[in-house]
Amino acid sequence: MKAKEWREKSLDEIRQKNKELEEELFNLRMRSAAGQLESSAALGKIKRDIARAKTVLREKGVKEH
Repeated sequence: MKAKEWREKSLDEIRQKNKELEEELFNLRMRSAAGQLESSAALGKIKRDIARAKTVLREKGVKEH
């Protein structure tokens, strides 16, 4: 998801999606440790999405206060 799409979401939607992404990252890490991960690129993609979500949350938090 691009940063523009993140900015269009509400704070609650961003928080929910971020939580889902962090759970998915955990699952991917477990699969990686077990040797069952087919594509390590998925880890990087999830990490970037989490970073985008956190960035937008911070931007919105600063704007609202």
